[in-house]
Amino acid sequence: MKIFTRTLVAVAASISIAFSGAAVATAAPVAPAQSISVVAAKKAPAVTIKKIPNKSVKGSAKATIKPLVKASKGTKITSKLLTVKRGKKTLVKNKTSVSLKAGTYKVTTTVKYKIGKKKRSISKAQTLIVKKVAAKKSWSKPKGKSCPAGFPVKGNQTGSNKEWKYHVRGGQYYDRTVPEQCFKTTSDASKAGYRASKR
Repeated sequence: MKIFTRTLVAVAASISIAFSGAAVATAAPVAPAQSISVVAAKKAPAVTIKKIPNKSVKGSAKATIKPLVKASKGTKITSKLLTVKRGKKTLVKNKTSVSLKAGTYKVTTTVKYKIGKKKRSISKAQTLIVKKVAAKKSWSKPKGKSCPAGFPVKGNQTGSNKEWKYHVRGGQYYDRTVPEQCFKTTSDASKAGYRASKR
């Protein structure tokens, strides 16, 4: 009888422990499953044709343009050529560089390249503006013996070019000189053919 009682108590205790464990297990919060998203790395293009920036020129000068191209590793560029149109007229076709005067152009860059043994090509068109910039004025017309503000150097022409002289403020003959030209700087006067006055 004692054995039976002990057995019964043991079974009851086991059942009690089992139920308490189940209750604890049920009450314990369950961590939500975490999802990991994998973003595939964007593959760089084999060849990128960059936009040629607009240019500025002075007077009748021309701007030289060349293709701007970037190749990724393992890509071999075999040619970079430009085709330029102004309106409907084609000015140049398939040139490595082009000289353009002031105006608005349609420029197409064509690139041929190889990846391994495979040959490929890519083209990109853009509008390019070559702007004419006014040259900075280095001299001005005098008014009698006076030079305009900003052009204090007096250029006096007497005889041949070798006798052309420029006078600066503080010089002995500055106030009495009637100039043919007035300059911003002595450097501008020298470029125009004048030499410094000794006084």
